[in-house]
Amino acid sequence: MSAFLPAPERYAAHLHYVSNAFDKAMDRAGADTAVVYAGGLHYYFLDDSSYPFRSNPHFLYWLPLPELSDSYVVYRTGQKPTLLYYQPADYWHAVPGDPDPYWADHFDVIPIQSVAAAKASLPDGIRSPILLGELQNDEQALGIERINPSAGLNSLNISRVTKTEYELEHMREANRLGAIAHRAAAAAFHTKTASEYAIHLAYLESIGFVDNDLPYHSIVGLNENAAVLHYQHREREVPAEVRSFLIDAGARSGGYASDITRTYTTSDGLFADLIKAMVRLQQGLCQRVTAGTHYPDLHEVMHRELAKLLVDSGLGRGSAEALLERGITRALLPHGLGHYLGLQVHDVAGHLADEKGTATERPEKDPNLRLTRGLADNEVVTIEPGLYFIDMLLEPIRAGDDSELLDWKMIDTLKPFGGIRIEDNVRVNGQTPENLTRDAFAGLAG
Repeated sequence: MSAFLPAPERYAAHLHYVSNAFDKAMDRAGADTAVVYAGGLHYYFLDDSSYPFRSNPHFLYWLPLPELSDSYVVYRTGQKPTLLYYQPADYWHAVPGDPDPYWADHFDVIPIQSVAAAKASLPDGIRSPILLGELQNDEQALGIERINPSAGLNSLNISRVTKTEYELEHMREANRLGAIAHRAAAAAFHTKTASEYAIHLAYLESIGFVDNDLPYHSIVGLNENAAVLHYQHREREVPAEVRSFLIDAGARSGGYASDITRTYTTSDGLFADLIKAMVRLQQGLCQRVTAGTHYPDLHEVMHRELAKLLVDSGLGRGSAEALLERGITRALLPHGLGHYLGLQVHDVAGHLADEKGTATERPEKDPNLRLTRGLADNEVVTIEPGLYFIDMLLEPIRAGDDSELLDWKMIDTLKPFGGIRIEDNVRVNGQTPENLTRDAFAGLAG
């Protein structure tokens, strides 16, 4: 994992923002104390081995400690937060080290060795506490009855959408690491001798990660596997013919994620031309990530631009308007433009209109769009258009009345390549977007 830390003054300013966010959330929830549980280990059925630990994002909002389980942040309005720091007496596992002054100086740190010790360490005079986090048993609630009240969570989730400079620095670092790893994966692919598994290992090794360090299960697809949107396997065998490669993979810094996708090919011709065209389309969309833009409108722009690309390339027949109206673009691009990004890959509040919890209206054509809000400064979103050749979506068109709207000979030629997706992470910055991903690639030496 990255040991990167932003400047201490940025962390201090971030904690001031987080404290204010919790003040608002607690006021809305009618609470005088918020207890944030990092989370505990989940164990396999009938086993003493655990699943990989994933911290509560609201705990990570306070502290850059993604591997710290069974700890609590206790916050009371206007007071210095307390960290109940889990340091068990354990000779089976490595235990957390001494508190780092970088973050510890901002907390009253109380080491604990058990849930009972955590409960005994709660401050006196608490009248109306709430607890935020995922519990595996009742004891972890520390006797608190109000767990994850929606009024508090909605308020916090709205606050988390706006990133502080501390958070942006971690996200820039996550993109830098992601860019290094993507370059290593691309180099492995271009040898034409690497399997999906070997490419994945090259990705990890280049930044010193293991799988558990990644923000999500990486998509590493060669040839037709690139058409599976959330392809989950990593084949050990190298295909007889290596034609194309789609990789959707990120990195983490301080708990914050990057989410990057690139597509490559070993040959010239139509598929290579389509990759270049998709890059141009995607970069045009990135330039539209500006304050005041309604994200569903940008999603619709993506489909209009894809319709034009299909006509220009010869894949589509007739007008771009017809391809759009008849749903052809949605068969070739069945997912949304993107989502919020931060402590979670699909970050919170994508469907919240305000901190009261009012839901945004979802587009009738795209009810599963992950982000249906207007954009504002210092939000970070992904922009990830694609173009895929998926039999179960294309065959009904081939057999139906709209068959003449596509060149099926070209599609059959392209199907062995799977598909294309290009994804960057973009910060809203007035009318001048900051592309964290492109900046990270540009900053690599060589």
